[in-house]
Amino acid sequence: MNAVPARTPVIVHEGVLELDQPLPLHFGGELKDVRVAWRLVGNPAAPVIAALGGISAGRAVVDTPNEKGWWSDIIGPGRALDSSGYRILGIDFVGGSGGSTGPRSGQNDFPSIASQDQAELLRRVLVHLNLGSLEAIVGASYGGMVALAFAERFPDLVKRIVVISAAHRSHPMSTAWRSVQRAVVRYAAQNGQGAEGLRLARALAMATYRSPAEFEQRFAGPATRVDGRFQFPVESYLLSRGDAYAAAYIPEAFVCLSESIDLHQVDPAKIRVPTWLVAVIEDQLVPLSDMRMLRQSVSGPVQLAEFSSLYGHDAFLKETQALHEVFTRALSTTGDLK
Repeated sequence: MNAVPARTPVIVHEGVLELDQPLPLHFGGELKDVRVAWRLVGNPAAPVIAALGGISAGRAVVDTPNEKGWWSDIIGPGRALDSSGYRILGIDFVGGSGGSTGPRSGQNDFPSIASQDQAELLRRVLVHLNLGSLEAIVGASYGGMVALAFAERFPDLVKRIVVISAAHRSHPMSTAWRSVQRAVVRYAAQNGQGAEGLRLARALAMATYRSPAEFEQRFAGPATRVDGRFQFPVESYLLSRGDAYAAAYIPEAFVCLSESIDLHQVDPAKIRVPTWLVAVIEDQLVPLSDMRMLRQSVSGPVQLAEFSSLYGHDAFLKETQALHEVFTRALSTTGDLK
C-alpha cells in the first residue's frame, strides 16, 4: 500500500502593528493609538500577495489549522489563486470590527476613514515586516478600492493589482442604498437598538449583493404564515443573514466602513502599475459602465475581464473558475496587458 504523503504544514506569522504616533487622516484630523492586526500565511521565502476583501473581511484570508479563511474557497493550495508559490498577507481594516483600531460599541465620534488611510496602513505593515514590494494586491469590493488607492500613492511598492468589483468611485445609486442602511443603524442606535438596526441594514444590503435572477430562482415560492402574519421566502433569508451579521459585528464599525466606501475616490490617471480589472455584468453595486470607464482612464497597462454571474457583487466569493483564469493570467510573468 502506498503511503499517503504528509500535508505541508501551514506556516502562520501574525501580529499587531502599533503606531507610536497618531495617524494623519486623509479627510483631516488624526487617529491616535492606531493598531493594525495582520497575518501572513505561507512559505517565508515566497513572494507576498496582499488579499483584501469587503468591509466584513479581515486578516483571516486563507485556512489555517485553527480558523477558516473568509476567501478560502478562492485562495489556497490548488485553488483559483494557488497560494503554493506565494505568501498571503491579510489585514483587519481600521474602523472595522476586527483586531485593528475601530469604534467602540456606542461610540459616535470615530473619525471618517478613507481608502487612502487603509492604503497607508498597508504600506506601514510592509515596512514593519520588512517585506519590500508586493508581488500583487488582489482586492475585491472595498479591498479593490484600497488596492486602487495603494497603486495611486505607492506605485513602487506593488508590481500589479487585481481589482474585482471595485471602481474609482462609488456609484450614486450604490451610495443611495448604503446611505439608507447607515441611517437605519444610526436611528436604531439612538434608541438603544444598534444591533437590530444592523440586522435590518445587513438584510437590505444582501438584497443588493446578489442578482435578481438568483433571487427569482431561489425565492419565488409562496409566503407562509409565521406568528399570525405572512412571511416571504426571500424575507426569511435576508433577515437570517442580518441576524448572523449583527451577532458578529459592531454597528458603529459597519457605519464607518460603509461610509468609507462612499467616500472613496481615486484619480485613475495617476495609476500606472499593471492593472487587472474584473467586472461582473449582474453587479448592482458596481455597474459595468463604471468598470469600463475606469479601464479607459487608467494610465498604465490595463485589462478588463467581464463575466456573468448569478451571484452579482458576491461573485468574488463564488466564481472559482472565472477567477482562476484571471489570476492565472494576471500573475504570470508575461501577462497580455495592453
